[in-house]
Amino acid sequence: MQEQILILDFGSQYTQLIARRLRELNVYCEIHPYNKIPTLNASIKGVILSGSPHSVRENNPPSPDLSAIKGKLPLLGVCYGAQYLAHFFGGEVGKSNSREYGRANLSFVNDTHVLVKGIPTHSQVWMSHGDTILTIPNDYTIIASTHDVKVAAYAIANESTYGIQFHPEVYHSTDGMTLLKNFVYTICQCSGNWTPDSFIDTTISTLQTQLGNDKVILGLSGGVDSSVAALLLHKAIGKNLHCIFVDNGLLRKNEFESVLHSYQDLGLNVKGVNAKTRFYEALNGVSDPEAKRKAIGKVFVDVFDDESKLITDAKWLAQGTIYPDVIESVSVKGPSATIKSHHNVGGLPDYMKLKVVEPLRSLFKDEVRRVGKALGLDPAILNRHPFPGPGLAIRILGDITPQKVAILQEVDSIFIEGLKTHGLYDQVWQAGAIFLPIQSVGVMGDERTYEHVVALRAVSSTDGMTADWCHLPYDFLAKISNAIINKVKGVNRVVYDISSKPPATIEWE
Repeated sequence: MQEQILILDFGSQYTQLIARRLRELNVYCEIHPYNKIPTLNASIKGVILSGSPHSVRENNPPSPDLSAIKGKLPLLGVCYGAQYLAHFFGGEVGKSNSREYGRANLSFVNDTHVLVKGIPTHSQVWMSHGDTILTIPNDYTIIASTHDVKVAAYAIANESTYGIQFHPEVYHSTDGMTLLKNFVYTICQCSGNWTPDSFIDTTISTLQTQLGNDKVILGLSGGVDSSVAALLLHKAIGKNLHCIFVDNGLLRKNEFESVLHSYQDLGLNVKGVNAKTRFYEALNGVSDPEAKRKAIGKVFVDVFDDESKLITDAKWLAQGTIYPDVIESVSVKGPSATIKSHHNVGGLPDYMKLKVVEPLRSLFKDEVRRVGKALGLDPAILNRHPFPGPGLAIRILGDITPQKVAILQEVDSIFIEGLKTHGLYDQVWQAGAIFLPIQSVGVMGDERTYEHVVALRAVSSTDGMTADWCHLPYDFLAKISNAIINKVKGVNRVVYDISSKPPATIEWE
């Protein structure tokens, strides 16, 4: 049974970051809403209470049932969690009289105490709270303070319960990882053995038990999530995995052939389906972005359904759902009964009576990549930029025609290959070209032209929630612009998008 730390979420913006930090320490953890605590078992080595936008002084503050946890398992309260453990067990929390947001420095550290051992006085920490702990119960001991926050950290006598009013998980807490190491390694006695290799071994064994000799269908997208899910399933059940890779006519230039070849080289049982005509027919005359998405989703479901009927006795549908999707669908803000549609193969209809298997549902995106690398996934797929599900359809503003797709594929190919050739591809989180619904005047040779305009887009990001435009070298952009105009018939002007998200979005539609 995999040892783990349980994180109870009170709605903090930093909760996922706590989990990320623990996993960097090779310690498996799961996030659960504070009011949906799972059944405790021997695998749970400790519990962390997250921060929260709420206050313990509210009329009805978030209140977890800690009767089976406090005093029985190691427990660490962070920010709201620390205030909860103080306020409702004999102390008092009140409104702070001084600013307790942003950077601060510890002015006192009892580094003989196990939780803060190795953290020096004056260590920088990150505060983010409007309330503060005014008094602590008699059996609580202060183990760290800042100039403005007397109770920066405390410990409870005769039990492994601790509270901190700063956030060790954020980058600005310079010794935050030391504190987390002390908690998970020394206090919780975790072995730190959760690695990509151990995940692979455990997952393959679990899949073999779960699926037996059943057949599984998986819709491949060419992206890292579905590809890693396919490799794990392939190792578990071999030829009983039936992969379907659909060419919707909206992929990058030559991508269908190259990705299909990569999958076959990996030994996957994969069928490529050329469905370009069906998608183009459905998109004929459609200009509205949302209408495009719905049309593409419907055709994908139809094609997938047609192909799945050719696989007799299939019982399972595999999905590349990853952990952030799971967290979003069951949150402290209210559970959702559905996984986001783009993780449900475009929203499969009820008549496809298949059970769902999700081998990556416990992993973050960067962990998926590490597992993929350990599995030997082709670097061309492993390090591929994110690509929208509707493909080039939402990078062509206005209606879709095969001619526009062909032009954009050529432009996109020159841009992406240029990034790779000049060593810039891995510095960019996502890049692509956009076909604009306008034409501009130009001169080629001695002739006047009136041709299409394309925009280039390249952004840096960590998760896609926010993004900044990449400051690509001017000489590189000049070379790419010149190559596009010279080589792509029908384009006479290239522009570069210098908008950040927010207020703009990464894609134009």
